Amino acid sequence: MSTVTNDDFKSYLTPFNIVTGLIIIAGLIVTVIRFSSGLGAVTNLDDNYPWGIWISFDLLCGVALAAGGYTTAAACYVFGFKKFHSAVRPAVLTAFLGYALVVLALHYDVGRPWRLPYPIFVQQGTTSLLFEVGLCVFLYLTVLFMEFLPTLFEWAGWRKLRDVLVKMTLVLVIFGVVLSTLHQSSLGALYTIAPSKLHPLWYSAYLPVFFFVSSIAAGLSMVIFEGSLSHKYLHRMMDSEYNRNHDDVVLGFAKGCSWVLFGYFALKMIGLTYDNNWSYLASGFGAWFLVEMLCFVALPAFLYAVGARDKNFALIKWTAILTVLGIVLNRFNVSLVAFNYHLPSEDKYFPHIMEIIISVFIVTVGVVVFRFVSTRMPVFFEHPNYKGQH
Repeated sequence: MSTVTNDDFKSYLTPFNIVTGLIIIAGLIVTVIRFSSGLGAVTNLDDNYPWGIWISFDLLCGVALAAGGYTTAAACYVFGFKKFHSAVRPAVLTAFLGYALVVLALHYDVGRPWRLPYPIFVQQGTTSLLFEVGLCVFLYLTVLFMEFLPTLFEWAGWRKLRDVLVKMTLVLVIFGVVLSTLHQSSLGALYTIAPSKLHPLWYSAYLPVFFFVSSIAAGLSMVIFEGSLSHKYLHRMMDSEYNRNHDDVVLGFAKGCSWVLFGYFALKMIGLTYDNNWSYLASGFGAWFLVEMLCFVALPAFLYAVGARDKNFALIKWTAILTVLGIVLNRFNVSLVAFNYHLPSEDKYFPHIMEIIISVFIVTVGVVVFRFVSTRMPVFFEHPNYKGQH
């Protein structure tokens, strides 16, 4: 019988394990309070703000940042950029965990979480945008699970099941791209039904287009950011092909992201002109809008271009962080900061500390699961029994 020695115990007491352990314990405590005492015990939500940080961060930001799954798979399998192949499995795993955690977060946010499947299986509201978003997320999460299964089957040694799913790869990728296009844009469309509540600088009939285009930049940047962290902390799990292609993936995604961000900036200016909202720029909200557009859209677009031209990988990685922060800022601006902009400051929403704890808890769970899976399954390397069969 094996025994745990003091050295084994000390090896688990790393700073990462201690911090994640504390966060998970705090999250579990708040979880008990939430599901035993209700939403009022842990949130600052009210009639003016029925959607708080769990929708803004966990859903809107989570879905956008998980867009690396469909962008990477589409680049590799639909557009034929095979040099991105090594990045597909980490991106699909990140996307699958991202969407799974979005669904987990929704259980905290809805009053009766056990009725979450009702719109899909029991009572469909086919004229509702929320139904379309829910259906797309449900189907896309299923697609991502099927795209991830070959990794699991290779690890388990289930060759026949794995081969069946690998043959379906292109169909799954195309289906995933269609579903992503629909629900990424629909999340923006949700806010077009509240023109009197959202500040004119953020409200636009083009919100669905803005959300979809910005999700591409978010997904590409998240792949660069997550790949850089993995390259540093999980380098031992990567094979020679992954390491050989890593620089090409970073440079290729930096070029693509630069073009997407320049296009997104142009679209936002067209929207601003079409709605004739230039006069609002001379206000406090206008200054905040300019900070978002100039510092978190135009600047990273320029820095990505310079980084790709000079092959400056450090600059590209920092630009990826800036872009990710910009997407988070945009989703917060649309759903919280510029929403109900006419309310006095004392009626504005600010998340309860326990709401923040749950959001940090969910992100931490995602990091722990990603680390667990990627250090055991063929995510950053080809399984020796399936060399050249991907």
